[in-house]
Amino acid sequence: MRRKTWVWGLGAVVAIGAVVMLLTTFASAASSGGAAHVRWDIISIPGGTPGPGTQVNPGGHASATAANGGDMITLTGSGTFVAPASGGGSGAATGGGTWSASGGGSGTYTVTGLVSWESAGAQANIGLIDNIDEGTATNGAAVLTIAFSDGSSGVLTVGCHGPGAPPGIFEGIATTKGFKTYYNVQAPAAGVDANRTTFHVR
Repeated sequence: MRRKTWVWGLGAVVAIGAVVMLLTTFASAASSGGAAHVRWDIISIPGGTPGPGTQVNPGGHASATAANGGDMITLTGSGTFVAPASGGGSGAATGGGTWSASGGGSGTYTVTGLVSWESAGAQANIGLIDNIDEGTATNGAAVLTIAFSDGSSGVLTVGCHGPGAPPGIFEGIATTKGFKTYYNVQAPAAGVDANRTTFHVR
């Protein structure tokens, strides 16, 4: 009799455990259901003028200058992040690239986290040839925390004001590196293959 009671008790514990696991799984799925999975790139556009038939490639570079007569920093890079549906930051971020400063120094940087992501909607179709093609090409702004190879840290802002974007978004990058604020964004120019970015929402 005791053995039968023990078996029934064990069965109840296992059943309750299974229910708890299912509820936890469903709750997790529900909380991540609206998360945005995004790839960001500093891009290369051969010829430097976007238009019908122009190729959009990874592997470009973008620059910004520091305040009060400071130097210029130039970055390459790409990566991914998962932005929570509730907004805010996330540790689910990857990527990085290279950096070089006109005042001296160069190396690599690594993305360590997402601070924020704001989509500004899908880009208008103007006939670009998207060689990245990892989801829907999207306008917006992302803020990422980064670590530089020389031991300094910073906050990288990637802005994409692509085809069909609303006003108010810069195109290119701005970053901090230690105490330096590279906030003077170098705007893209026709015929110059530099200072352009894109996002792809997967």
